Amino acid sequence: MPLDRPPLTLLQGSSLFLDFDGTLVELAPTPDTVRVDDRVLRLLADLQVALDGRLALLSGRAVSVLQAYVQPLELALAGSHGLERLLTDGGIQSAEPPESLPSAILEFRRLEARHPGVLVEEKPAGVALHYRNAPEAESLCQEVAQRVAATTGMAVQPGKMVVELKDSAADKGRALAQFMSEPPFAGTKPVFIGDDLTDEHAFAASRLAGGTGVLVGPERATAAACRLDDVHDVWRWLEQACEELR
Repeated sequence: MPLDRPPLTLLQGSSLFLDFDGTLVELAPTPDTVRVDDRVLRLLADLQVALDGRLALLSGRAVSVLQAYVQPLELALAGSHGLERLLTDGGIQSAEPPESLPSAILEFRRLEARHPGVLVEEKPAGVALHYRNAPEAESLCQEVAQRVAATTGMAVQPGKMVVELKDSAADKGRALAQFMSEPPFAGTKPVFIGDDLTDEHAFAASRLAGGTGVLVGPERATAAACRLDDVHDVWRWLEQACEELR
């Protein structure tokens, strides 16, 4: 059954959680070439005020990278799939990276050296193999990730033209639940908007907390209850929903 478009009143009395890549910004050939439109920064600033601070970004990227993209805004952030959190009071909550991370990075670097177009992205608590510029290497990247995961005990997280190894305790659903147990989020219903398989934990956590997940992109099997077409559709909907809050 097709997913409906979320109602513009969905954010009333809610807390809003947003994925970054593929949701707020367009996907780019490499992770460091994404661009944050000024329209996005203005929208985030307006939403932060309209929601009385009940706004957070949940991403697989490092918190420090997210901070650089959204400056000068000071937002609640969860990075590394929730292993890092920048709290609303400015404090940073982080966990030790897996002991096996250096060996996982080494294996991924070896693959990168053998296959032009494959790109390794090192993170504070994980490592990703991007094959957007080498789609023919998808099967090989997946195979290597599964093999390295089996020897390191790290968890495999597939995504759009990327496969990542991360701590098995890290997912966006846990990060969302942590935020929802704290002010100013506590006592509201969560709304999470995301586009990728990495966002499914947060969709499920939103539903469990009485809230709503919103999928960005084509229809697929998902725990989300609503859908928006693409990044630009997310911008339009958020602007209209923000107006409803005023």
